[in-house]
Amino acid sequence: MDSASAKGNLCSDTGKPCNPCLDAAKACNLNDTCKKQRTALMATCSPAAPIQQAHEPCNRKRCHRGLRQFFDRVQTEFSYPLLFCSCRDKACAERRRQTIMPACSYEEKTKPNCLELRRTCRSDPLCRSRLADFHMNCQTTPHSITSCPNDNYHGCLVSYVGLIGSDVTPNYVDASHTNITISPWCGCRGSGNHEAECEAFLRDFRENTCLRNAIQAFGYGTDAGLVPITESQSAVPSVRTNLQPAIITKHVINSNDVKQIDSACVFSTCANLQDSEQKCSNSFECADENVLNPNMEGSIDSVGSHQADNNRARHSSVTSISVSAATLTLAFALVNQVL
Repeated sequence: MDSASAKGNLCSDTGKPCNPCLDAAKACNLNDTCKKQRTALMATCSPAAPIQQAHEPCNRKRCHRGLRQFFDRVQTEFSYPLLFCSCRDKACAERRRQTIMPACSYEEKTKPNCLELRRTCRSDPLCRSRLADFHMNCQTTPHSITSCPNDNYHGCLVSYVGLIGSDVTPNYVDASHTNITISPWCGCRGSGNHEAECEAFLRDFRENTCLRNAIQAFGYGTDAGLVPITESQSAVPSVRTNLQPAIITKHVINSNDVKQIDSACVFSTCANLQDSEQKCSNSFECADENVLNPNMEGSIDSVGSHQADNNRARHSSVTSISVSAATLTLAFALVNQVL
Protein backbone atom coordinates (compact mmCIF):
# COMPACT_ATOMS: atom_id res chain seq x y z
CA MET A 1 0.00 0.00 0.00
CA ASP A 2 1.22 3.46 -0.84
CA SER A 3 2.31 5.25 2.31
CA ALA A 4 0.64 8.49 1.32
CA SER A 5 -2.71 6.85 0.74
CA ALA A 6 -2.36 4.84 3.92
CA LYS A 7 -1.84 7.97 5.95
CA GLY A 8 -3.95 10.62 4.35
CA ASN A 9 -6.78 8.97 2.43
CA LEU A 10 -7.79 12.47 1.38
CA CYS A 11 -10.62 12.89 -1.08
CA SER A 12 -9.72 14.97 -4.11
CA ASP A 13 -13.16 14.75 -5.71
CA THR A 14 -15.38 17.15 -3.79
CA GLY A 15 -18.47 15.76 -5.53
CA LYS A 16 -18.19 12.39 -3.80
CA PRO A 17 -18.67 11.55 -0.11
CA CYS A 18 -15.38 11.71 1.75
CA ASN A 19 -14.82 9.40 4.70
CA PRO A 20 -11.14 8.50 5.15
CA CYS A 21 -11.99 6.53 8.29
CA LEU A 22 -14.32 4.29 6.27
CA ASP A 23 -11.60 3.87 3.66
CA ALA A 24 -9.19 2.87 6.45
CA ALA A 25 -11.66 0.23 7.65
CA LYS A 26 -11.94 -1.15 4.11
CA ALA A 27 -8.16 -1.30 3.81
CA CYS A 28 -7.99 -3.16 7.11
CA ASN A 29 -10.51 -5.75 5.87
CA LEU A 30 -8.33 -6.39 2.83
CA ASN A 31 -5.41 -7.33 5.06
CA ASP A 32 -5.69 -10.76 6.67
CA THR A 33 -3.93 -9.87 9.92
CA CYS A 34 -5.78 -6.60 10.42
CA LYS A 35 -9.15 -8.16 9.62
CA LYS A 36 -8.57 -11.09 11.97
CA GLN A 37 -7.38 -8.92 14.86
CA ARG A 38 -10.13 -6.33 14.38
CA THR A 39 -12.81 -9.03 14.33
CA ALA A 40 -11.38 -10.52 17.53
CA LEU A 41 -11.28 -7.07 19.12
CA MET A 42 -14.91 -6.35 18.30
CA ALA A 43 -15.96 -9.70 19.76
CA THR A 44 -13.93 -9.14 22.93
CA CYS A 45 -15.17 -5.61 23.55
CA SER A 46 -18.84 -6.28 22.77
CA PRO A 47 -21.39 -7.30 25.44
CA ALA A 48 -22.06 -11.03 25.61
CA ALA A 49 -25.79 -10.62 26.25
CA PRO A 50 -28.35 -7.84 26.87
CA ILE A 51 -28.65 -8.91 30.53
CA GLN A 52 -24.93 -8.44 31.04
CA GLN A 53 -25.09 -5.03 29.37
CA ALA A 54 -27.45 -3.76 32.06
CA HIS A 55 -24.85 -4.42 34.76
CA GLU A 56 -21.55 -4.25 32.93
CA PRO A 57 -21.24 -3.58 29.18
CA CYS A 58 -18.27 -5.92 28.84
CA ASN A 59 -15.18 -7.31 30.47
CA ARG A 60 -13.04 -4.17 30.52
CA LYS A 61 -9.78 -5.92 31.34
CA ARG A 62 -10.21 -8.36 28.46
CA CYS A 63 -11.09 -5.48 26.15
CA HIS A 64 -7.99 -3.55 27.19
CA ARG A 65 -5.86 -6.63 26.57
CA GLY A 66 -7.49 -7.03 23.16
CA LEU A 67 -6.69 -3.41 22.29
CA ARG A 68 -3.05 -3.85 23.23
CA GLN A 69 -2.84 -6.99 21.12
CA PHE A 70 -4.48 -5.27 18.17
CA PHE A 71 -2.01 -2.40 18.06
CA ASP A 72 0.93 -4.70 18.81
CA ARG A 73 0.14 -7.23 16.09
CA VAL A 74 -1.33 -5.12 13.30
CA GLN A 75 1.00 -3.12 11.08
CA THR A 76 0.83 0.60 11.68
CA GLU A 77 0.02 1.25 8.02
CA PHE A 78 -3.39 -0.33 8.74
CA SER A 79 -3.99 0.43 12.43
CA TYR A 80 -2.95 4.08 12.52
CA PRO A 81 -5.27 5.25 9.71
CA LEU A 82 -8.18 3.79 11.70
CA LEU A 83 -7.22 5.90 14.70
CA PHE A 84 -5.82 9.07 13.13
CA CYS A 85 -7.85 9.45 9.92
CA SER A 86 -8.73 13.00 8.91
CA CYS A 87 -12.42 13.91 8.92
CA ARG A 88 -14.60 16.52 7.25
CA ASP A 89 -17.90 15.62 8.87
CA LYS A 90 -19.39 14.28 12.08
CA ALA A 91 -20.07 10.78 10.73
CA CYS A 92 -16.42 10.28 9.93
CA ALA A 93 -15.31 11.67 13.30
CA GLU A 94 -17.73 9.36 15.13
CA ARG A 95 -16.33 6.34 13.29
CA ARG A 96 -12.86 7.46 14.34
CA ARG A 97 -14.00 7.80 17.96
CA GLN A 98 -15.49 4.30 17.89
CA THR A 99 -12.20 2.71 16.80
CA ILE A 100 -11.26 1.59 20.32
CA MET A 101 -14.80 0.42 21.20
CA PRO A 102 -15.21 3.19 23.80
CA ALA A 103 -18.43 1.85 25.34
CA CYS A 104 -16.33 -0.92 26.84
CA SER A 105 -12.74 0.29 26.89
CA TYR A 106 -13.24 3.97 27.72
CA GLU A 107 -16.56 5.13 29.12
CA GLU A 108 -17.99 4.40 32.56
CA LYS A 109 -21.14 5.47 34.37
CA THR A 110 -19.15 7.87 36.53
CA LYS A 111 -15.87 9.63 35.92
CA PRO A 112 -13.13 8.79 38.43
CA ASN A 113 -10.76 11.46 39.69
CA CYS A 114 -7.81 11.89 37.34
CA LEU A 115 -5.26 11.75 40.15
CA GLU A 116 -6.75 8.50 41.39
CA LEU A 117 -6.64 7.15 37.84
CA ARG A 118 -3.01 8.20 37.54
CA ARG A 119 -2.21 6.57 40.88
CA THR A 120 -3.74 3.32 39.65
CA CYS A 121 -1.70 3.54 36.46
CA ARG A 122 1.53 4.15 38.31
CA SER A 123 0.98 1.05 40.41
CA ASP A 124 1.33 -1.04 37.24
CA PRO A 125 4.85 -1.13 35.70
CA LEU A 126 3.65 -1.26 32.09
CA CYS A 127 1.12 1.55 32.47
CA ARG A 128 3.58 3.64 34.46
CA SER A 129 6.29 3.40 31.81
CA ARG A 130 3.91 4.14 28.94
CA LEU A 131 2.44 7.15 30.72
CA ALA A 132 5.95 8.49 31.26
CA ASP A 133 6.74 7.95 27.58
CA PHE A 134 3.63 9.89 26.62
CA HIS A 135 4.54 12.84 28.85
CA MET A 136 8.08 12.84 27.45
CA ASN A 137 7.35 12.41 23.74
CA CYS A 138 4.15 14.49 23.55
CA GLN A 139 5.24 17.28 25.86
CA THR A 140 4.41 20.57 24.17
CA THR A 141 7.55 22.62 23.69
CA PRO A 142 8.03 26.13 22.27
CA HIS A 143 11.49 25.18 21.00
CA SER A 144 10.31 23.34 17.88
CA ILE A 145 8.21 24.22 14.85
CA THR A 146 5.72 21.40 15.44
CA SER A 147 5.48 21.93 19.23
CA CYS A 148 6.77 18.35 19.65
CA PRO A 149 10.16 17.37 21.12
CA ASN A 150 12.66 17.12 18.25
CA ASP A 151 9.76 17.83 15.83
CA ASN A 152 9.06 14.11 16.12
CA TYR A 153 5.35 13.60 15.38
CA HIS A 154 5.81 9.86 15.10
CA GLY A 155 7.28 9.59 18.59
CA CYS A 156 4.21 11.27 20.06
CA LEU A 157 1.77 9.08 18.11
CA VAL A 158 3.55 5.88 19.17
CA SER A 159 3.47 6.96 22.81
CA TYR A 160 -0.22 7.85 22.53
CA VAL A 161 -1.09 4.45 21.05
CA GLY A 162 0.93 2.83 23.84
CA LEU A 163 -1.57 4.19 26.37
CA ILE A 164 -4.56 2.58 24.65
CA GLY A 165 -5.56 -0.48 26.62
CA SER A 166 -4.16 0.86 29.90
CA ASP A 167 -5.89 2.33 32.95
CA VAL A 168 -5.51 5.81 31.45
CA THR A 169 -6.78 4.87 27.98
CA PRO A 170 -7.30 8.14 26.06
CA ASN A 171 -9.80 8.79 23.29
CA TYR A 172 -11.58 11.52 21.35
CA VAL A 173 -14.07 13.11 23.72
CA ASP A 174 -16.67 13.75 21.00
CA ALA A 175 -17.39 13.48 17.29
CA SER A 176 -16.21 16.98 16.42
CA HIS A 177 -14.33 17.10 13.12
CA THR A 178 -13.20 20.70 13.54
CA ASN A 179 -11.70 20.59 17.02
CA ILE A 180 -9.79 17.50 18.13
CA THR A 181 -9.91 17.01 21.89
CA ILE A 182 -8.26 14.01 23.54
CA SER A 183 -8.75 12.96 27.15
CA PRO A 184 -8.75 9.97 29.46
CA TRP A 185 -12.11 9.21 31.07
CA CYS A 186 -11.67 11.19 34.29
CA GLY A 187 -12.35 14.53 35.93
CA CYS A 188 -11.03 16.71 38.73
CA ARG A 189 -14.07 16.85 40.98
CA GLY A 190 -13.12 16.05 44.56
CA SER A 191 -9.44 16.83 44.11
CA GLY A 192 -9.38 19.11 47.14
CA ASN A 193 -6.03 20.82 47.59
CA HIS A 194 -4.66 18.92 44.60
CA GLU A 195 -7.04 20.42 42.07
CA ALA A 196 -4.29 22.38 40.32
CA GLU A 197 -2.23 19.20 39.92
CA CYS A 198 -5.25 17.36 38.58
CA GLU A 199 -6.04 20.09 36.07
CA ALA A 200 -2.43 20.10 34.89
CA PHE A 201 -2.59 16.34 34.29
CA LEU A 202 -5.81 16.73 32.32
CA ARG A 203 -4.39 19.60 30.24
CA ASP A 204 -1.57 17.32 29.11
CA PHE A 205 -4.23 15.53 27.08
CA ARG A 206 -6.99 18.05 26.40
CA GLU A 207 -4.78 21.01 25.46
CA ASN A 208 -1.81 19.16 24.01
CA THR A 209 -0.74 21.08 20.90
CA CYS A 210 1.94 18.54 20.02
CA LEU A 211 -0.52 15.63 20.06
CA ARG A 212 -3.17 17.53 18.12
CA ASN A 213 -0.67 18.61 15.46
CA ALA A 214 0.69 15.07 15.18
CA ILE A 215 -2.79 13.60 14.63
CA GLN A 216 -3.69 16.23 12.05
CA ALA A 217 -0.36 15.86 10.25
CA PHE A 218 -0.83 12.09 9.99
CA GLY A 219 -4.39 12.43 8.76
CA TYR A 220 -3.38 14.85 6.02
CA GLY A 221 -0.31 12.85 5.03
CA THR A 222 2.27 15.35 6.26
CA ASP A 223 5.69 13.77 6.64
CA ALA A 224 7.10 16.38 9.02
CA GLY A 225 8.52 14.71 12.06
CA LEU A 226 8.22 11.19 10.65
CA VAL A 227 11.80 10.96 9.44
CA PRO A 228 14.14 9.39 12.03
CA ILE A 229 16.24 12.07 13.64
CA THR A 230 19.96 11.95 12.85
CA GLU A 231 22.82 13.33 14.86
CA SER A 232 23.44 16.10 12.32
CA GLN A 233 19.94 17.44 12.95
CA SER A 234 20.51 17.75 16.66
CA ALA A 235 21.60 21.12 17.96
CA VAL A 236 22.20 19.63 21.41
CA PRO A 237 22.95 15.93 20.82
CA SER A 238 22.88 14.88 24.46
CA VAL A 239 19.46 16.38 25.06
CA ARG A 240 17.86 15.21 21.83
CA THR A 241 19.20 11.69 22.21
CA ASN A 242 17.47 11.39 25.55
CA LEU A 243 14.21 12.61 24.09
CA GLN A 244 14.05 10.04 21.30
CA PRO A 245 11.85 7.05 22.15
CA ALA A 246 13.61 3.72 21.87
CA ILE A 247 10.89 2.08 19.83
CA ILE A 248 11.25 4.61 17.03
CA THR A 249 14.97 4.88 16.54
CA LYS A 250 17.61 2.63 17.99
CA HIS A 251 20.91 4.22 18.83
CA VAL A 252 24.03 2.49 17.54
CA ILE A 253 26.00 1.07 20.44
CA ASN A 254 29.70 1.79 20.13
CA SER A 255 31.93 -0.80 21.73
CA ASN A 256 34.21 1.99 22.89
CA ASP A 257 31.40 3.60 24.86
CA VAL A 258 29.86 0.62 26.63
CA LYS A 259 30.96 -2.38 28.57
CA GLN A 260 29.28 -5.55 29.71
CA ILE A 261 29.08 -5.88 33.48
CA ASP A 262 27.24 -8.14 35.86
CA SER A 263 25.02 -5.57 37.55
CA ALA A 264 24.62 -2.58 35.30
CA CYS A 265 22.20 0.17 36.27
CA VAL A 266 20.54 1.29 33.07
CA PHE A 267 18.41 4.34 32.47
CA SER A 268 15.03 3.82 30.80
CA THR A 269 13.47 6.26 28.37
CA CYS A 270 10.50 6.15 30.72
CA ALA A 271 11.28 8.96 33.10
CA ASN A 272 9.14 7.79 35.98
CA LEU A 273 10.89 4.43 36.26
CA GLN A 274 13.30 6.25 38.53
CA ASP A 275 10.73 5.72 41.26
CA SER A 276 10.91 1.96 40.81
CA GLU A 277 13.10 -0.13 43.06
CA GLN A 278 14.17 -2.42 40.22
CA LYS A 279 16.76 -0.23 38.57
CA CYS A 280 19.53 -2.69 37.83
CA SER A 281 19.71 -5.54 35.35
CA ASN A 282 22.26 -7.44 33.31
CA SER A 283 22.81 -5.06 30.46
CA PHE A 284 25.15 -2.46 29.08
CA GLU A 285 26.35 0.56 30.96
CA CYS A 286 27.35 3.78 29.27
CA ALA A 287 30.36 5.38 30.86
CA ASP A 288 33.12 7.82 30.13
CA GLU A 289 36.64 6.79 29.25
CA ASN A 290 37.93 7.11 32.80
CA VAL A 291 35.31 4.67 34.03
CA LEU A 292 36.00 2.18 31.27
CA ASN A 293 39.78 2.31 31.93
CA PRO A 294 41.02 4.08 35.09
CA ASN A 295 44.60 3.79 33.82
CA MET A 296 43.77 5.33 30.48
CA GLU A 297 45.02 8.79 31.45
CA GLY A 298 48.39 7.39 32.51
CA SER A 299 48.52 5.33 29.36
CA ILE A 300 47.85 8.38 27.25
CA ASP A 301 50.62 10.29 29.04
CA SER A 302 53.00 7.38 28.52
CA VAL A 303 52.17 7.18 24.83
CA GLY A 304 52.61 10.92 24.53
CA SER A 305 56.02 10.70 26.21
CA HIS A 306 57.18 7.99 23.81
CA GLN A 307 55.95 9.99 20.86
CA ALA A 308 57.85 13.06 22.07
CA ASP A 309 61.05 11.03 22.44
CA ASN A 310 60.64 9.64 18.95
CA ASN A 311 60.09 13.12 17.54
CA ARG A 312 63.24 14.40 19.24
CA ALA A 313 65.24 11.44 17.93
CA ARG A 314 63.99 12.02 14.39
CA HIS A 315 64.81 15.73 14.68
CA SER A 316 68.34 14.99 15.89
CA SER A 317 68.87 12.52 13.05
CA VAL A 318 67.70 15.00 10.44
CA THR A 319 69.99 17.69 11.88
CA SER A 320 73.01 15.36 11.74
CA ILE A 321 72.29 14.45 8.13
CA SER A 322 71.99 18.14 7.21
CA VAL A 323 75.36 18.96 8.81
CA SER A 324 77.09 16.05 7.05
CA ALA A 325 75.72 17.13 3.68
CA ALA A 326 76.94 20.69 4.20
CA THR A 327 80.45 19.45 5.12
CA LEU A 328 80.70 17.30 1.97
CA THR A 329 79.59 20.20 -0.23
CA LEU A 330 82.27 22.49 1.25
CA ALA A 331 84.96 19.83 0.74
CA PHE A 332 84.06 19.39 -2.93
CA ALA A 333 84.24 23.16 -3.42
CA LEU A 334 87.76 23.36 -1.94
CA VAL A 335 88.99 20.48 -4.11
CA ASN A 336 87.68 22.19 -7.25
CA GLN A 337 89.50 25.42 -6.34
CA VAL A 338 92.80 23.60 -5.86
CA LEU A 339 92.45 21.82 -9.19
